[in-house]
Amino acid sequence: MKVKQILEAIKGELLIGNLEDESNCFSKDTRIIKPGDTYIGIKGEKFNGNLFWKEAFNKGANVAILEECNFTKEDLQQFGNKNVILVKSTMQAILDLATYKRELMPKDFVTVGITGSVGKTSTKDIVANVVMQKFKTLKTQGNLNGEIGLPFTLFNLSNQQVAVVELGMNQMGAISKLSKTAKPTISVITNVGTSHIGYLGSRENILKAKLEILDGMEEKILIINNDNDLLHKFYLENKDENIKIYTYGIENKSDIMAEEIISNKDKTEFVCNIRGEKVKITVPIGGIHFVYNALSSIMVGKLLGISDNQIKYGIESFELTKKRMEITQLENNITIINDSYNASLESMQVALKYLKNLKCKRKIAVLGDILELGKFSQELHEEVGKEVAEDKIDILICSGEYSKNIIEGAKKNGMKEEQIYYFNTKEEIYIYLKEICKEEDAILLKASNGMKYFEIAESLKKGKGVIV
Repeated sequence: MKVKQILEAIKGELLIGNLEDESNCFSKDTRIIKPGDTYIGIKGEKFNGNLFWKEAFNKGANVAILEECNFTKEDLQQFGNKNVILVKSTMQAILDLATYKRELMPKDFVTVGITGSVGKTSTKDIVANVVMQKFKTLKTQGNLNGEIGLPFTLFNLSNQQVAVVELGMNQMGAISKLSKTAKPTISVITNVGTSHIGYLGSRENILKAKLEILDGMEEKILIINNDNDLLHKFYLENKDENIKIYTYGIENKSDIMAEEIISNKDKTEFVCNIRGEKVKITVPIGGIHFVYNALSSIMVGKLLGISDNQIKYGIESFELTKKRMEITQLENNITIINDSYNASLESMQVALKYLKNLKCKRKIAVLGDILELGKFSQELHEEVGKEVAEDKIDILICSGEYSKNIIEGAKKNGMKEEQIYYFNTKEEIYIYLKEICKEEDAILLKASNGMKYFEIAESLKKGKGVIV
């Protein structure tokens, strides 16, 4: 983009510079800035990127977009060949730039927007892998799905035909803003659960927040998980409205359904009627929730005219973003299930069900806090404990203030004291696991990302010290 295009997109003030100068890429991190880049100074609670414009220029950046600037006369002389653009808000500027970049794409360009309380990232991974069997595809890296992550994904648009992007939120209005930036052609809602219920107050409000994904769509084409209670209700109440709703599911009658499901530790097989003919598909990860993810990708593939064989290969060859259901086999058939990137009641329940169905000698659940639950925290953590007891987990290990309610929930539902352990730190958990772990044990690590349980997983894998 030329400087004059950037100014057109963000309505900024050019302090110094040349309208015809060009920018190669956008960056908010001076550590990885490259010659010719545009540096955007983002101000957070504990960090002010606006202060690092000089470092960005010294590393070769050609343009800096800032909301505050402490230039001196000497600076103007030293960096007179650079471009400095001032704006009221760099956060708004990156959304405006991403919107502009999206609008530059051809009319037949397709954006698949994905949101939901649980499974956004894994669904994005599997959908993107199906789509890229036919089209040149851009996808969200990791879970960069917010007001910064989504725009920086769209900044990478060039000659792709499809973008598969993840839209996240923690408050009303967030997804609406992202949808108006990404302008989805097709939207997918994986489910409506309890993530961020502390901010939004009810699951019904969470549904409203997820449905904001429609706000940026010209023609409203929506794919939903028809087995989720609130989405199923929404479908029944809106299927004759001006939204084209396509459904997938296992229990409720849907446009795309899975049958003959066989789930193992490292894969799940099912049969699906895609276009009048049954296709057998193997998802390379165990767990019924990955069947739902696969079904959503089949629906997207079908709408985009991707062949049955391409859809099948895309599902069977996809790889998960790290820290999500990473299965590691240590010596003596000890299994580590690292699902530590994030947590909600629903994802905890799914992970525990997966652990329950594993063929192993002992099932060990290492569970930590679920964050952002507000006044619902005690109730929902106790629900996790109930799940632990009902799934007959052999050993429950917890840390974190809220996880004490997991222990209470487990006890209330019949789990014995001698099966339950509480530790103050991750280091204590690791030491204890080293002491007790035996041949053919399975260990699930699950908590909100802030608990950093992935560090326990890494220690176990590197140390191999859990063998006794």
